[in-house]
Amino acid sequence: MIALLKEFMDKILIEGGTPLKGVVEVSGSKNSALPCLFATLLTEEECVLENVPDLVDIDTACSLLSFLGKKVNRKDHTVTIQSGTSLSTEAPYDLVRRMRASALVLGPLLARLGHASASLPGGCAIGVRPIDIHLSGFERLGAETQLSQGIVTLKARKLLGKRIDFAFPSVGATENLLMASALAQGRTVIHNAAREPEIVDCANFLNKMGAEIEGAGSKTIHILGKKSLRGARHRVIPDRIETATYLLAAAATQGELLIQAVHASHNQILIQSLEKIGMEILADARNASLICRYFKPLKPLNIVTGPYPKFPTDVQAQWMTLMTLVSGKSVIQEAIFENRFLHAAELCRMGARIEVDGNRAFVTGVKQLSGADVMVSDLRAGAAMVIAGLVAKGKTRIHRIYHLDRGYENLEEKLRNVGAQIQRVH
Repeated sequence: MIALLKEFMDKILIEGGTPLKGVVEVSGSKNSALPCLFATLLTEEECVLENVPDLVDIDTACSLLSFLGKKVNRKDHTVTIQSGTSLSTEAPYDLVRRMRASALVLGPLLARLGHASASLPGGCAIGVRPIDIHLSGFERLGAETQLSQGIVTLKARKLLGKRIDFAFPSVGATENLLMASALAQGRTVIHNAAREPEIVDCANFLNKMGAEIEGAGSKTIHILGKKSLRGARHRVIPDRIETATYLLAAAATQGELLIQAVHASHNQILIQSLEKIGMEILADARNASLICRYFKPLKPLNIVTGPYPKFPTDVQAQWMTLMTLVSGKSVIQEAIFENRFLHAAELCRMGARIEVDGNRAFVTGVKQLSGADVMVSDLRAGAAMVIAGLVAKGKTRIHRIYHLDRGYENLEEKLRNVGAQIQRVH
């Protein structure tokens, strides 16, 4: 109870107005580490994952693996997963409610044990996140699915490879069906698959475990099922959303950052957009780094979110903060989630001019934001409020920051190291 109260009572305090300058290193990808962690359910052998970020969502995933019967050992940013007791097929509500990625236990447990049960997952309050695409995919492989009183139950004597056509390129469904198909009998072909770098990273890890997956990162993925998978060691890719957040923080504060441990190719659409509005971006693939430099007044630019490689919905909120400070008018269209403009009202509390009409936000740039008490509605909205606080005149207090702890490792420390006046208060 004390930890829960602390989680809700912590605040971030920012004194804005300082351009960010210096070096910041990006952590491993949360959205890649989570499916890789759950993929270890597919084998009895030891798996080692490196470059795993220290985040609340990772804590939850490791607790869930332990509950299901795995032995989990974490040291620094390395997680070692071994077989423990016999695997359980039921994921409890108390753990599942904390993050949507917990639905990814369904595919591995179904493939391995022929049965899986889990409560509907939680996460950010940014709109409906149905798992019907997951369930229809499992049914194509031969599973019986049942959804009753918020609990999903899957059963299958044997999974058989089939052609699966997604109505939407869902990241979670693609990962779940990749894992289930890895142990299905025969060949599975997923059409209209998600193409995100995290999908490729998950497939690479599965292939190291002995799976046979081709086409990850394209619209069509081929999986030849195996009887069993082995243990493997894998290094998780850098977090492209954290990278994007620091790029936008540099732009908003009119600063200059050297961002290290990145894959620039994973953020091409954002880099191109920043260059269009006037930022200087220098990519060094050899040293896995990016330089982001402000050198002239920026121009407004309209964006529409979409599945990778389009503009990421997870960067929409941070982009909106930047556009509130750019002279002129811009339009932001959210094409993924129906309720992802909750941060607009909080930005308006700080002096931004934003009008929301359905899935579009119309932003008119202002000269200055003013510090205020604001509330975080979801993980990426929290990052947007931090960027707003960094540029605002005066003090900004950000409440409900537990959302940020789900996706940004050592955020305050990294920002302080590049000049931000930011601290967490209890």
